[in-house]
Amino acid sequence: MMKLQSSSANFRIDGRQPNGQIAGRSPPTDQRISAYSLARAIEEIGAAMVFPRDADIYRESSPASYLYKVISGTVRTLKTIGNGRRHIRAFYLPGDIFGVETGQEHAFSAEAITDAKLLVIERKAVLALAARDNDIARQLWSLTSRELKHAQNQALLLILSAQERVAGFLLEMADRAPAGDEIELPMPRQDIADYLGLTIETVSRMMTHLEKGAAIALPTSRRVVLRDRSALNRTTAESAVPLRVTASLGR
Repeated sequence: MMKLQSSSANFRIDGRQPNGQIAGRSPPTDQRISAYSLARAIEEIGAAMVFPRDADIYRESSPASYLYKVISGTVRTLKTIGNGRRHIRAFYLPGDIFGVETGQEHAFSAEAITDAKLLVIERKAVLALAARDNDIARQLWSLTSRELKHAQNQALLLILSAQERVAGFLLEMADRAPAGDEIELPMPRQDIADYLGLTIETVSRMMTHLEKGAAIALPTSRRVVLRDRSALNRTTAESAVPLRVTASLGR
C-alpha cells in the first residue's frame, strides 16, 4: 500500500512504487501563501510518481487520501459494472487535477491510460492550505463543483443520440487540446465508447459519418481534425444538455 509522509522538511513516498518515483520538493515555510494557486501548491508540495500504462492509481472504495495532478500522460476514472462492463467517468490530461471526492472514499477507480507522470499530495495538506488561504479554498470548491457537474452531465448523456454524444466528445477534447482543432486522442475507441455509453462499433460508425459529412477528418484512428466546428456545434445544439465540462484546474 502506498504511504505518503510529509513534514516541514520533506515530502516523500514510502513503500513499493510502480516503476519508481521522484522525491517532491519541500513545502513552503512562508505562511503568506495567498499568492499560491491550488495547482502551484501541488507543484510545491507534491511528490512525483510514474505509473506505467494500465496501472492502477487507486481503486474504488479505497480511502481518498491524496489529490493528483497530471504532468504527462492520460488518466481515466472508471467503475466496473458487471460482466466486465465499464463505465468511464472522466479523462484527465496534462494539467488536470483529480482525486477530489465529497466523501472519505473514492467513488471510482483511476488508471493510467498511457505511461503517466503525476504529482501526488496528501488531501489533508491541501485542506490545511485551504483553511488558511481563501483563494485555495475557492479553487478547491470550484474543482469539486466541476466534478459534480461533470457527473450530472454524464447522466444526461443517455437522452442524447449517438451522433450528439460523439460530436460533443470531440468538441470537449478539442477545447482541451493544445493544438485546438487538431486532436491526438490518447485513449482507444473502446474507452471512448465506455465514456459515452455506446458500443465501439457505434462510435466508429459515428466518426465515419462525421468524416463523410466533412465535419472532421481522420488522418489516423487516433488523430482527428475538426474541419467544421459549426457543424459539430449545430449537432450538439439540438440538445439542451451542456456536453463540455472540463474537470481541470490550473492549466
